[in-house]
Amino acid sequence: MSGALYIDADACPVKPEAERVATRHGLTMFLVSNGGLRPPANSLVQTVIVSEGADEADKWIADRCGPGDVVVTADIPLAARCLEAGARVLRHDGDAFTQAGIGQQLAMRDLMADLRAANPLGAGGGGKPFTKADRSRFLDALEREVRAAARAG
Repeated sequence: MSGALYIDADACPVKPEAERVATRHGLTMFLVSNGGLRPPANSLVQTVIVSEGADEADKWIADRCGPGDVVVTADIPLAARCLEAGARVLRHDGDAFTQAGIGQQLAMRDLMADLRAANPLGAGGGGKPFTKADRSRFLDALEREVRAAARAG
């Protein structure tokens, strides 16, 4: 397979699972972050440390991904850029971002940001905990996406 696996690695809970899939398929996997990652011993995994700054990891991934690649991120604007470049994009829980749904997701993200800004004393939230079922769903979805990307790339 000629594609690659790009991981938006800051706060990514599925790096070990992604590495297993990348190794099984002989894919180069890029762990992209602002730092704080221990370089893995796996020769297929490359740790990329970008300069400090807003969205530097996102820019690095978006500038390099394309058809035949899979990107793992929870960042909706990054997902939109990667989809536009032709990559397949997954969330950490295995849900796929699609061209058909990304516009609505961007709009909802912006709406929620506006609501949070209008109510600075509101509850912070933090989302639901990441479960074994989420991890399993991610593994199944990543396997499907890697195979689909191989056919497309």
